[in-house]
Amino acid sequence: MSSQFNLDKNHTDLSSSQGRVKVTDLINRLNDEKKIEKKRNLALGVAAVSAVTVFGIILTI
Repeated sequence: MSSQFNLDKNHTDLSSSQGRVKVTDLINRLNDEKKIEKKRNLALGVAAVSAVTVFGIILTI
């Protein structure tokens, strides 16, 4: 999931640098991917806790 990139953006970044990849760009991209992954994990955790809570409430009725 976190390895998915916007191909159009990457293509323009690489072509504008004439075949050279800047390390700072790679680090910035990695940090952005980490932020996105943290948000996804948080959303998944909240969904799991909510599902367990609803299931527990249904069982107590």
